[in-house]
Amino acid sequence: MRRTPAPRDRARDLVAGAVTLLLLPVAIGLPAVAGATPRAAATPRVAGDPVVRLVPDDGSVVRAAEVGLPSGTSRLETSAYSMVAATWRGEAPRVAVRTDAGAAWQRLPVLEDGPSIGAGEGVPGLHGTDLVWTGPASGIDVRVRGSGHRDLELVLVDPGELASDQQPVAPSARTSAVETAEHAPRPDLRSRRDWGADNDLRNGRPAYLDRLKQVHVHHTATGNSYSRSDVPGIIRGIYRYHTQSLGWFDIGYNFLVDRFGRSWVGRSGGPARLVRGAHTLGFNHDSVGIAMIGTLTSRKPWRPAVTALVRLAAWKLDKRDRKATGRVTTTSTGSDRYRDGRRVRLPAVDGHRDTNDTACPGGRLYDRLPAIRRRTQHRIDAHG
Repeated sequence: MRRTPAPRDRARDLVAGAVTLLLLPVAIGLPAVAGATPRAAATPRVAGDPVVRLVPDDGSVVRAAEVGLPSGTSRLETSAYSMVAATWRGEAPRVAVRTDAGAAWQRLPVLEDGPSIGAGEGVPGLHGTDLVWTGPASGIDVRVRGSGHRDLELVLVDPGELASDQQPVAPSARTSAVETAEHAPRPDLRSRRDWGADNDLRNGRPAYLDRLKQVHVHHTATGNSYSRSDVPGIIRGIYRYHTQSLGWFDIGYNFLVDRFGRSWVGRSGGPARLVRGAHTLGFNHDSVGIAMIGTLTSRKPWRPAVTALVRLAAWKLDKRDRKATGRVTTTSTGSDRYRDGRRVRLPAVDGHRDTNDTACPGGRLYDRLPAIRRRTQHRIDAHG
């Protein structure tokens, strides 16, 4: 395995000595006197070179940089990136970014996904924002407000390009004739190979559930202005952020659906099996997490994406003889909303905000959940 249990420590140690010299001249408009390449020794800066240069993990097409941030407003000259996030310890800061000086500031929302306490994933005490899709950019303004945080770092990700990103992907559907007759069928799925998962970025092995009670619905909060060919890279970027910046075993979501109605396998371990994800803090132990790629706060969910979500939920629930309507009783293992050991009655298909203090899956997608439950149950009944 390529990773270490605390992936950020490596990057932080390498850039810590250069970060102060790197940021202050940029912030006050003076010529930079030193630069640093993340995960490499500091080198003198050549005029015109970016101060922050994204570099790949060994053998990966994804390039990234993690660099310390001061309070206030800073300008960073960077090599090309497409996604941005921030990580820290302590209290959550308010971090906003913009790719152009005249553009509006964009707040980075605090990430409320995560592995359950005691699951053996993640770096203790480390928090982060969602990874936001900016589209191709170089250079970034960052504004930091608030106190009580420490070890604040900006994460820049360029998911790179694979030849397969531009090509139509033939989905896989491996439902047997018996299963099709007796249960809601397996939907068409794009595999981990289809989005370019580098399995060497994982740390550990898949863990499996004893039972399934719920489907938790999420949105990725990455933005909505992506194309078909952008989707594999977006998933690669989330995967790199979850594993290398946050220290999770794998991408947190079991499945993802895009705005074009395509379904993608997220976490490894076998899509037909009950793989424990890292999507809903305190409630990963008897559930599946499905994320719609996008930000559904004010934008209504796309019809093809909703249909894909319904088909995934029906397949997973009916395979375990569960219903999509009604409520189930489950026990929290500790979240920011329900303490460890608290028994809770929740919808069988719920939104992330039902279990955690978060806006996810966005107000417009959350409002569609009653209809999604009904459609999911109708599909189960039609094949039962």
